[in-house]
Amino acid sequence: MPATSRILLALSLTLPLSACSGQISTSDRIEQLKDPDVSLRLQAVHALGKSSTDPQQAVPALIAALKDSDAFVRRDAAKALGKYGTAAKPAAPVLLAALGDPQHSVREAAADALRVIDPSQAPRGKTR
Repeated sequence: MPATSRILLALSLTLPLSACSGQISTSDRIEQLKDPDVSLRLQAVHALGKSSTDPQQAVPALIAALKDSDAFVRRDAAKALGKYGTAAKPAAPVLLAALGDPQHSVREAAADALRVIDPSQAPRGKTR
């Protein structure tokens, strides 16, 4: 057997089961939030926003994503936090800060999330 074939065989036998099944772990998604590729960061935010993800792992990562350089990542992180409801209450201070984001869509998503997470801190009426 050629050396290249042996290496490929060895690699295929050491792949994690999650990679074979097409599923990516929560910790891998959290790491993906640090990727320079914005589309991968967006995928990670969307995956972390699913209700099947443990809020104790996802919420801190999504809070960090609220400070991303890309407005779409920030907006979608706020939306994802809103899906966790009161379990995302630690995000309230960062969401309040996001109400001052330069992008309207981020401000709007932050306000919507606050209305679900902590209505007492949510702005009344439309965001500007």
